[in-house]
Amino acid sequence: MTPHISRKRSMLAISTAVAAGALLAAGLTTGASAQPVAPSGAPVALSSTARAGLLQDADADKAATAEKIGLGAKEKLVVRDVVKDANGTTHTRYERTYDGLPVLGGDLVVHTAKSGKVKRVTKATKATVKVASTDAKLGKSSVAKSAESTAAKAKTTKADAQSPRKVIWAAEGKPVLAYETVVTGMQKDGTPSRLRVVTDAATGKKLFEKQEIENATGNSQYSGKVEIGSKKGSNGFDLTDDSRGGHSTFNLENGQGEGKIFTDDDDTWGNGKPDDPQTAGVDAAYGAQVTWDYYKAVHGREGIKGDGKGATSRVHYGDSYVNAFWDDSCFCMTYGDGEGNKKPLTSIDVAAHEMSHGVTSATGNMEYSGESGGLNEATSDIFGSSVEFNAKSPEDIGDYLIGEEIDINGDGSPLRYMDKPSKDGQSLDNWSADAGNVDVHYSSGIANHFFYLLSEGSGAKEINGVKYDSPTADGSKVEGIGRDKAEKIWFKALTTEFTTTTDYKAAREGTVKAATDLYGADSAEVKGVEAAWAGVNVK
Repeated sequence: MTPHISRKRSMLAISTAVAAGALLAAGLTTGASAQPVAPSGAPVALSSTARAGLLQDADADKAATAEKIGLGAKEKLVVRDVVKDANGTTHTRYERTYDGLPVLGGDLVVHTAKSGKVKRVTKATKATVKVASTDAKLGKSSVAKSAESTAAKAKTTKADAQSPRKVIWAAEGKPVLAYETVVTGMQKDGTPSRLRVVTDAATGKKLFEKQEIENATGNSQYSGKVEIGSKKGSNGFDLTDDSRGGHSTFNLENGQGEGKIFTDDDDTWGNGKPDDPQTAGVDAAYGAQVTWDYYKAVHGREGIKGDGKGATSRVHYGDSYVNAFWDDSCFCMTYGDGEGNKKPLTSIDVAAHEMSHGVTSATGNMEYSGESGGLNEATSDIFGSSVEFNAKSPEDIGDYLIGEEIDINGDGSPLRYMDKPSKDGQSLDNWSADAGNVDVHYSSGIANHFFYLLSEGSGAKEINGVKYDSPTADGSKVEGIGRDKAEKIWFKALTTEFTTTTDYKAAREGTVKAATDLYGADSAEVKGVEAAWAGVNVK
């Protein structure tokens, strides 16, 4: 996925997958009814200690769980995440190994009742994981050279292939023995590169290729005067928020590397304009703050991984760099300053978009290609918009427009429209059989449109001063159930139903299951989910 970026048109594109995600490649809730008492199928808020305890229990029982769900003798489970519902049901997410090798596309979620009985299992692949031998015919050196050649074709400079690791490739078709190679370097626009290449260990055929980093009290530029977390340091105050997991904000000074933590003598940061380097730091810190608060208050998740640990924000990356990205390898968000270093890409929805890629990476982890890649991208749009609404900033009012504050297009238009995604000239409003072959930045429009219809319904309306007019694929009228419910349904599906290979059909099934758990099988909310998917031609 390498969309073109120009001065006239760019596109929000934040990737996740195993390692990274980036920003650019190129409140009132209408229709809401009174919130019911929390349903028994709703997730409960887990402290970092409680979550760690559940993960330890799952790890201790993983051999027994593998036997319960019918895995082969050579298969083992590796615990990744856990969600617990009010009714005692736990949803434990696992990676899988085969004869000691990681199985890519072998992830699964085990849904266990309070009694300990396995209710069902959601698997990324339905194929039996088995290969004739784990002895590779190809050597690592030839595989690494081939991966570097692939990076060269992608115009990666300073390409450096890390030592390939042997894996089982199960994300598509029949599982095969393969090598996974990560090639680091620099993309042609200045974005760091982490190209992941999967190669058949017997034939040398390239099975998969993915760019994991893509072109995706202070005075802030976008949110006015805000309160941000800081602490007393050795040189005055440091821009570190200990109340939110120790999130810190660093200044890259228009370069790269790790940067320097922002410090200030009097604990008053920035002047609200881009000529003060602290201003972008304030926006990034504030965006991280309101995103942390959103996930904790709305979904009971403390931090990106649910472990109470904060990420890191880095601003002023490169010179006139029109991009931003999330990177799992440093657990950080990185922001450029935009054209002419005048519009740092640090608005609320962009910051939330970036951090949400981290949440996706820790949960559903939808592979960043095909339909699963569109769902990955849309998830960050969905939560970017949801965080913006939840923040209730008088300067950056909640809307269903993505990136409207940073003016990447130079004409005041947003990067994306959730009510009718095709208004950007490229994104898909509805699903078709070709959706998996469309760039994931454009196929994400299908899920964005679904979320808008589920929240607000179809037709013309005005919300917080913004006019929308959302169509449906078949001309039917869709009644929204309210954003508050819609975002809870999407989050539950992300954390308990989605896997690396989830496509739009599976996303429909997952969100129906999530709505059923939350509101009941015959509820208006389940019918709303079904109607909204029908509205984007996913049936």
